[in-house]
Amino acid sequence: MSEAARPAAADEAEAGPSLLYLIKRAELVVRARLEEMLKPAGVTALQYTALTVLERHDGVSAAQLARDSFVTAQSMADMVRALESRGLVRREPHPRNRREKVIRLAGPGRRLLADYAEPARRLEERMVGELVPADVERFRDALKSAHRSLS
Repeated sequence: MSEAARPAAADEAEAGPSLLYLIKRAELVVRARLEEMLKPAGVTALQYTALTVLERHDGVSAAQLARDSFVTAQSMADMVRALESRGLVRREPHPRNRREKVIRLAGPGRRLLADYAEPARRLEERMVGELVPADVERFRDALKSAHRSLS
């Protein structure tokens, strides 16, 4: 069969899984490895993500924390309660609107992040271990670009 006469499905099969599938598969394995890594600390990968968001942007609303942590507002409300009960975060009045609360990273939350910074770095290194540094930067840039394109 000539190249022009080949069905599109054959081309897709030879190309392998879609990028959407590959991204989801990578996300799931990263999440599983994070769960393993964090088990001794008693936090989930989603809770750890929220703590890392607060490390970069401390003092945000629960709604903003939910958006930045990729969870629903209801899930974040439950998560904040759990993290607060362990002393990892605290809720404080918003500086400009006393009716609102902001979420802040507490000392124990900062210590947890410090304790897991190196294991998280090693996990990330393992993920890109077969890439040369220039490809890691291109990969990072490609992921940022893909996010911007869909946002």
